[in-house]
Amino acid sequence: MERGPLIMVTGGSRSGKSSLAEKLAGEAGGQVVYLATAMINDEEMAARVALHRNRRPASWRTIETPLEVIETIRQEGRQADTLLLDSLGMWLSNLLNNYHYEAEKNREQREELIARITSRARELATTAYQVRARVIVVTEEVGLGLVPPYPLGRLFRDLLGLANQELARQADRVYLVVAGLPVVLKGGEQAVTAW
Repeated sequence: MERGPLIMVTGGSRSGKSSLAEKLAGEAGGQVVYLATAMINDEEMAARVALHRNRRPASWRTIETPLEVIETIRQEGRQADTLLLDSLGMWLSNLLNNYHYEAEKNREQREELIARITSRARELATTAYQVRARVIVVTEEVGLGLVPPYPLGRLFRDLLGLANQELARQADRVYLVVAGLPVVLKGGEQAVTAW
């Protein structure tokens, strides 16, 4: 079985990373399946989700998968041409919340959780190589901002940084999007524009 490439698109908030990932998926052609990891818990998140939903082509199929991302990639990646996961950071946040972890209580438990979640990120990348579909993963670059003032925020930032490193290490191509301008970090492809 021939596999599609694993492509990582990272950047800060409102950098244009999702727009670039959507453009890459659309240009590739074929059947696109959008894997949405957001859980809508308030009006502001509902508005963000609606913005993303409204700009996607009607022909794309959307699967809401806040926790079972790896299993969904395994299942959908056999038939689809492209899987677009948006986003790795939201998925990790969901996992962190699902494990009901309190970061400030136990350092040993913290290290165990870091190992558990980075293992899931590694499994995601490995699974992407086991399917025929092109897999595009949108992720947030949170290491360039302020240090969060609370333990759980610092834990999330550290987890996402480690997961991003793992994904970038295994990805065929990596883009960093800043102010709507994509920069190729890995894969040697010519730069593309987000719009």
